[in-house]
Amino acid sequence: MAKTKELSKETRDRIVDLHPAGKTESAIGKQLGVKKSTVGAIIRKWKTYKTTANLPRSGAPRKISSRGVKMITRTVSKNPRTTRGDLVNDLQRAGTKVTEATISNTLRRQGLKSCSSRRVPLLKPVHVQARLKFARGHLDDPEEDWENVIWSDETKIELFGKNSTRRVWRRKNAELPPKNTIPTVKHGGGDIMLWGCSSAKGPGRLIRVMERMNGAMYREVLSENLLPSARALKMKRGWVFQHDNDPKHTARATKEWLPKKHFKVLEWPSQSPDLNPIENLWRELKVRVAQRQPQNITALEEICMEEWAKIPATVWKPCEDLQKTFDLCHCQQRVYNKVLR
Repeated sequence: MAKTKELSKETRDRIVDLHPAGKTESAIGKQLGVKKSTVGAIIRKWKTYKTTANLPRSGAPRKISSRGVKMITRTVSKNPRTTRGDLVNDLQRAGTKVTEATISNTLRRQGLKSCSSRRVPLLKPVHVQARLKFARGHLDDPEEDWENVIWSDETKIELFGKNSTRRVWRRKNAELPPKNTIPTVKHGGGDIMLWGCSSAKGPGRLIRVMERMNGAMYREVLSENLLPSARALKMKRGWVFQHDNDPKHTARATKEWLPKKHFKVLEWPSQSPDLNPIENLWRELKVRVAQRQPQNITALEEICMEEWAKIPATVWKPCEDLQKTFDLCHCQQRVYNKVLR
């Protein structure tokens, strides 16, 4: 039987208004063009509930019992990598046959949804403690202090690498035309290594590192590019330089050279690339470069330099990024505390 159209609230109210006037259900139905049985049902509903509005409906019964819901929730809580297929099999062994879609809907109602795992540095307990100490030590630093930091890092950009995810609008079975694909080659088709620095005021210098960088080359890069960047960014007196704990950064010769050049260095915990806000700037650069689709290494370098110069200071907010990573440090500490118990 086809589903009938639901009466409007006004029509239902009109039926209730006509009933006390002494009209029969048949007469009301003829006047309003409604079936007698429908008129009777609305009047009975009014007498029982004193309303003509739709009442909450029970809906179809749940496929999974409350006990089954607790079972699959407990399973994914212990092992978040459990697949929907595994849960379907677990319930089937318990006597309940469901689909993977039902599993997803059930877990979503429990506040759980399937997400891609975040990639984070491999941390030992000592790294977690050091990161947490750094976060607590700088949590209350005013925003002006972070605006006076020059962040630095190196990154590699591949010619045909997976620098960004690109989506396309296409029709069914039209996934292979060149305009709908991303070209890939073995080993990324070549790459370039870049060193760059930036502050809250915007990007500083960006240079290509032509050879494998060692301590001597790193000091030469800083000598030629760090101070000019600080001047161009109009850093205040007493600005602070940040770099990570790469061996060429922590070599004895580099540690002795930095104070001689009067560079104040921000103490940095090991295994903490995700703490550095410049990582978000690298991401922005790689997305912009991928959109330009360079076809050779020379073009790749030129496009990197062009796009780096175009990135406005408003694109990234290091102070906000640091607050998020400080929260992450506290979260990781709580997780490790549970594991160590």
